[in-house]
Amino acid sequence: MARLVPAVLRAADILELFLGEETTLSAAEIVERLELPRSTVHELLTTLVTRGYLDRQAGDETLFRLGPRLLELGSRYQQRLEFASEADAVARQVAWQCHETVHVAVLDGLEVVYVSKIDSTHSVRLISGVGRRLPAHCTAVGKVLLAGLPADRLAELLRGRKLTALTERSITSRTALRNQLAEVRAAGAAYEYCESNPDAGCVAAPVVDAAGDWVAAMSISIPTTRHRDDAWPQWEKLIREGAAELSNRLGGHPPSHP
Repeated sequence: MARLVPAVLRAADILELFLGEETTLSAAEIVERLELPRSTVHELLTTLVTRGYLDRQAGDETLFRLGPRLLELGSRYQQRLEFASEADAVARQVAWQCHETVHVAVLDGLEVVYVSKIDSTHSVRLISGVGRRLPAHCTAVGKVLLAGLPADRLAELLRGRKLTALTERSITSRTALRNQLAEVRAAGAAYEYCESNPDAGCVAAPVVDAAGDWVAAMSISIPTTRHRDDAWPQWEKLIREGAAELSNRLGGHPPSHP
């Protein structure tokens, strides 16, 4: 088991004192409640104030209250919860229309992390789940998210990296990947067929936030047993519409269809 850091635990203990009814606490009260040396509490309080996690009470610098940095962190956490809820709602609408599995994913380095999954209504369906990770270059959602990165960030991620294959159709050449990402960027959508799973294909489109960033991607995944070439345009239309709806809920605008 990894070793816990005592200083971090004590800092957390101080912050958690404010979960009670008091909105302000003095250094002496914190010393008494946590039974810590005054010098240790003084150092921790000074550090927490410097980083914005605590504020000194105006007019009485011996009193402390929660600082604005915690509000920022709480807001980010709330946004994540709201995003997951909105992603589920829109993905469910798309899945109801196409009767196939719909995913929403975000990028973490060169991997995608699935944050939403709505199952197909068919008895034969894909095995996946929220929290699953896959190499971005093998997936339609990953290609969308890599295509949405600034050129310097993409170059940094790919520099010296080996692209592993999940199937015999997976891209393993960085040059080939860059060429395909340019096409995805221009088209505003991505396909993959049997590149991450030998028994499935996907089509994905970007989810855009208010700043214009491609913050997530939504996809429809279809088993090869139900794949039809003539159905791809309809699946693409549905996923573009779904990604656009989720983008609108985030205050963003999806890229125009070329």
